[in-house]
Amino acid sequence: MNGSDVPDATVPRASAPLVLRGRELGRDGRAVRPVVMAVLNRTTDSFYAPARVPDDAAALAAAERAFADGAEILDVGGVRAGNGSPVDEAEEIRRVVPFVAAVRRAVPDLLVSVDTWRAGVAGAAIDAGADLINDTWAGHDPALVEVAGAAGVGVVCSHTGGATPRTDPYRVEYPGDGDGLLDDVVATLRAAAARAVGCGVPRESVLVDPTHDFGKNTWHSLHLLRATGTLAGLGFPLLMALSRKDFVGETLDLPPEERLEGTLGATAVAAWLGARVFRTHDVAATRRVLDLVAAVRDEAPPAAALRGLA
Repeated sequence: MNGSDVPDATVPRASAPLVLRGRELGRDGRAVRPVVMAVLNRTTDSFYAPARVPDDAAALAAAERAFADGAEILDVGGVRAGNGSPVDEAEEIRRVVPFVAAVRRAVPDLLVSVDTWRAGVAGAAIDAGADLINDTWAGHDPALVEVAGAAGVGVVCSHTGGATPRTDPYRVEYPGDGDGLLDDVVATLRAAAARAVGCGVPRESVLVDPTHDFGKNTWHSLHLLRATGTLAGLGFPLLMALSRKDFVGETLDLPPEERLEGTLGATAVAAWLGARVFRTHDVAATRRVLDLVAAVRDEAPPAAALRGLA
């Protein structure tokens, strides 16, 4: 933005840009800002109550509000990530797929992601218009990435340390602890991203996500936040799903309802260190933080710059 083609050596390098359906997200002319992915859960038991929107009309209104507040992607989930009531594939499809189609009709410029580990759900969601499959359980169903690749849609590659869907971590250890964890995350994400590209997913549509809290304790998640710069250097768009998570709550000793400030602090750190996409329950607040960081990084101008000039 300063007119120079020489990057500022004091600014950490950003991860690769994200392109979905041929559209580069976050770019407006020369300005580049991190991308907001809004969370919307079609559940009754997700850990953060305001994100539970099982009612169709309320969910569609929430999608429209997220877009108005600055989200470019809506991430729709039909199953609580952790332990909870059983939800079979048919019920997950019932909760998610008709809603994806409704969002496509009502807010056509809002890209839609579906948070699922099941290839059958992914395929049905893609048929309904989904642009991205958020596989938060690290390829538990190996056919999922094949479905995404065959359709040419995006996919999120995640790291869970081998945890299986809907399980919570217990006394998780990695060799060498923090360094071993980072090595495992880097190796896992590289391999998953390479497989996604090999299955036909466009390289620029493959996101990598260290997946804070999944298969990790709070020390692990904090270590990965500090290592954002390393993860940003993997050559793929870097997704950070930090919003109101347990590592934020345990660090500050706060319940989900009181974790906004901590989440925004973690978001600012990750954005400065080069993360590209942020999954959040709080779209407007996150958008403002990311716009400020983009200006500090000299990737986007201030909305107004009149002080001392007028």
